Amino acid sequence: MTADVIERPPKRRAPRSPEPGTRNLRRGEGLWGWLFVSPMVTVLGLFLLLPILMAAWVSLLDWDGQSNPFTADARFVGLDNYRNLLTEDGLDRTLFATSLRNNLYYVLLTVPLQTALALTLAIVVNQRLLRGRGLLRTTFFFPSVTSSIAVSTVFLFLFQGSGAINRMLSWIGVQGPNWFADSRGVLRVLLSGLGLVDSVAPGAAAPGEGFMGLAWSEWLAGPSVAMSTLIVLAVWTTSGTFMLIFLAALQDIPRELEEAAALDGVNRRQMLFHVILPALRPVLFLVLTLGLISTWQVFDQVYVMGQGEPGNTTLTPAFLSYTSGFEDADYGQGAAIAFILLAIVLVLTAFQRWALRERGPRTEVRRAGR
Repeated sequence: MTADVIERPPKRRAPRSPEPGTRNLRRGEGLWGWLFVSPMVTVLGLFLLLPILMAAWVSLLDWDGQSNPFTADARFVGLDNYRNLLTEDGLDRTLFATSLRNNLYYVLLTVPLQTALALTLAIVVNQRLLRGRGLLRTTFFFPSVTSSIAVSTVFLFLFQGSGAINRMLSWIGVQGPNWFADSRGVLRVLLSGLGLVDSVAPGAAAPGEGFMGLAWSEWLAGPSVAMSTLIVLAVWTTSGTFMLIFLAALQDIPRELEEAAALDGVNRRQMLFHVILPALRPVLFLVLTLGLISTWQVFDQVYVMGQGEPGNTTLTPAFLSYTSGFEDADYGQGAAIAFILLAIVLVLTAFQRWALRERGPRTEVRRAGR
């Protein structure tokens, strides 16, 4: 007769409390850590956090920028600057709505185009059998390191009335005005060329019509030729930087993963959508976020090439914030525009993060005996 042997689980020992010397050592390491990071924390607090808090206070004032914003010379108006931009009928809301419309088209066209072009270039220069990969990478990246002011000036000369673009169009029989000075949207230009709509641009919206003081036809007219030029400029100058980011991520994908997919008989399209893009999801989120932030904050190209002209079709919220503060001496409204722009960027970034989240099957871990 054999006896059943019952194995007992080993007793778990209670975790030992750290010795006094160890706790003092950890406390000392923490103090040294704060000591080393204190210069950077001080710099960020003085030159980042403090200006943001001051700008938030200025957005609640009627301040001309000449006096102390913390004295009675700066009149406290509360949320009036935000109401004038968002709800009150007037020139301020119309200009702000126009800048939002222009920037919205700029974002909707620039971000997808520069992301797709950067990913395409990265896949091309990542080919192992491609000759001259180093030269191609340098060529594609070169516009990104060129001064944006210099490139904007060159584009301005190309698209002016006597520029190379109009001359090339005249060679194929297209004799037009200065396309860069046309204040109509490109969609309205095409429809007027087909005789479907009137060639004259519509005026302001009647009370109760449109959105934020702009007629629906203005919202749907598309970007102007000048704004389309800025879009082409942005795509050309930023795709090289994002190409390098995608290239680094592509080289980090395990080669075994691609070889296994090739053995399963997937084609190039399936390889892209089912192997490469899922592996690039974090990098894709980074590129889209950087592109979203930079396109909503576009300023230098607008300042050089149009300054809002023609007909406020290149006006953007960032440039409107600049003109409100430094030209119209209305720093409260300029700061309010900046914080509305910040809210737009944060909301769109959060939505983008939700859209690109991981969607794996949910697994539940159950304990034995339940």
